[in-house]
Amino acid sequence: MRHPRVSVPIMLTTALVAITIALTVGWQILVTREFQALAEGFAAIHWVLVTLGSLFFVLIIALTILQTVWLVREIRSNQRQQNFIDAVTHELHTPLTSLRLYLDTLRAQELEPMRRQEFLEIMTEDLDRLQRTIDQILHAARSEVRRIRGGSVDLGALLRDCVGEARSRHGLEEDCVRLELPARAWVRGDIEQLRVAFRNLIENAIRYAGAKIHVDVRVRAASGRKLEVEVADQGQGIPPNTLGRIFQRFQRLSHETVRATRGLGLGLYIVRNVVRAHGGSVRAESEGEGRGSRFIVTLPGQLDGHAHPAG
Repeated sequence: MRHPRVSVPIMLTTALVAITIALTVGWQILVTREFQALAEGFAAIHWVLVTLGSLFFVLIIALTILQTVWLVREIRSNQRQQNFIDAVTHELHTPLTSLRLYLDTLRAQELEPMRRQEFLEIMTEDLDRLQRTIDQILHAARSEVRRIRGGSVDLGALLRDCVGEARSRHGLEEDCVRLELPARAWVRGDIEQLRVAFRNLIENAIRYAGAKIHVDVRVRAASGRKLEVEVADQGQGIPPNTLGRIFQRFQRLSHETVRATRGLGLGLYIVRNVVRAHGGSVRAESEGEGRGSRFIVTLPGQLDGHAHPAG
């Protein structure tokens, strides 16, 4: 599907605003020259009409600009939603097609035990992929809760679980995803929601880390009674002009590597909502494409002891 170009309404609005400004200036010059000699004889109604005419021109310009801003936002929103629909369709259709193919093969043929086991493992992976897709959509809906209540969460233990799960899923060595933790770190909140947020950050870092995966997860003290969790990679990085919108729903970068990677454009949206619901904030930093990226989550919490590498 061909998406409407955002540049078209911008160019049209620029032209309309330029024409309107030219007409406004010309009109003001004409009024000044023609009626300068008669200005002394102007009645109050004449000055009211001149003033209203000027205000109407300004109002036309302002409304034209506002309408274009709204139109550009709608076009971008439609683009993101269409990308999301395309991604969901792909993420659901591909494993379902694979499952049907292997099931038909198992039903039609008597396979050797090793071959049969291989098919079953592939089908399990397809089911896991389907489950992750559905979970991601559900998490996006649940993450829109305004405020989350919960008890004390051992942040170190939570991050160890998330990192260990990521290493196991991707078959990575310990040095590929390194974890640096203090002796004790605690935050307040819902442990499952926080697990989803940090899992998404670590998964994104691994997914876009490039050919050589090197991800660092660190916990440190921030100002006041707050902690910072940094997830950093040395991968493709993020263009500076997109840092402000990567946490939006259905948002995916236009980079070829990103388009070729599975995803729904919901991961960072979920992270932002979960962190905000816990009274924290999240930001992204990058020096540009090819120079890696850092995601820093700030949460209310307390830190005990000095940092040390964790397995």
